[in-house]
Amino acid sequence: MRRITRITTVGIASAALALSATACGKSSSEGGSGTSTDSKATKAAIAYDIGGRGDQSFNDAAYAGLKKAEEDLGVKGSEAEPSSGEGDADKVQRLTSLARAGNNPVIGVGFAYAPAIEKVAKQFPNTTFGIIDDTSVTGPNIANMVFNEEQGSYLAGVAAAKASKTGTVGFIGGVEVPLIKKFEAGYVQGVKDTNPKAKVLTQYLTQPPNFDGFAKPDLGKAAAEGQLDKGADVIYAAAGLAGSGAIEAASKAGKWAIGVDSDQYNQAGLASYKDAILTSVTKDVSDSVYNLIKSVNDGKPQTGEVRYGLATDGVGLADSNPKYKEMTDLIAAVDKAKQDIIDGKITVKTAP
Repeated sequence: MRRITRITTVGIASAALALSATACGKSSSEGGSGTSTDSKATKAAIAYDIGGRGDQSFNDAAYAGLKKAEEDLGVKGSEAEPSSGEGDADKVQRLTSLARAGNNPVIGVGFAYAPAIEKVAKQFPNTTFGIIDDTSVTGPNIANMVFNEEQGSYLAGVAAAKASKTGTVGFIGGVEVPLIKKFEAGYVQGVKDTNPKAKVLTQYLTQPPNFDGFAKPDLGKAAAEGQLDKGADVIYAAAGLAGSGAIEAASKAGKWAIGVDSDQYNQAGLASYKDAILTSVTKDVSDSVYNLIKSVNDGKPQTGEVRYGLATDGVGLADSNPKYKEMTDLIAAVDKAKQDIIDGKITVKTAP
């Protein structure tokens, strides 16, 4: 039976910590004070990025990895939600609480956890900390789980160019940060390599330190509507929860949307718009979370850079939509581009 402790505020109540500390299974020891938590189960925790669980995208993919570890490995999982407008100090407190509760590993979902993990990992040297989408912080007990997003996005660009009837497609980035620029770069390159005459409309929803562009669907919807008005008939949004708004707008206009991170065609929360989701750029966030938990459970914790790329199916393009499978010319072009990237014939840019 799955047991999850959800920690929803920065100031984590002692009752919640008590819940997360009681379980059955293997024991895990803590660093920092040198104490260890007597437990019969391996305990693992994930701290969500902006938008939290239920974003139908990035965070939900991480949760799927935790759930798989619970089911396959008997791990007891804990989850911690972000709070609106929080800072690094809030993340430090969250990660510290999760580590003190005996969780190992503790995984920060998203690059925003980098400063907090750098600090907390030093305080708990016997706990493995994972961070997704960041290599800026390193340490003997830190695993950097990163992806070649630009490669999957290149394939999305090929698909968009082949599916477009107007020759105009759109890209919506949640927040203008280097990670999302990788999505943009790959997508634009894929479009242009497929149809040099194509026009790519690009828009970012917010600028840091405002990260609402990953959390508010209305922003994604408004941006997509603007691009649709300008003739775009395929829109790719790398914007977390905000991307669901772009998918809604494309669906209502009878145009194509391209999902991100998860296979969004199969996301229950987007079922009303699924027919408009041509494909999704997938990142194997689920397996990255599962693999890290398993490595700790096996006594051989991953550390350092753990990269997931096209050659290992760490990124890719989903084909769940039956309408996508009918587009034989598009599929042939995507398959060729994929092989050319793997063979080194195509080098995908990581910045526009």
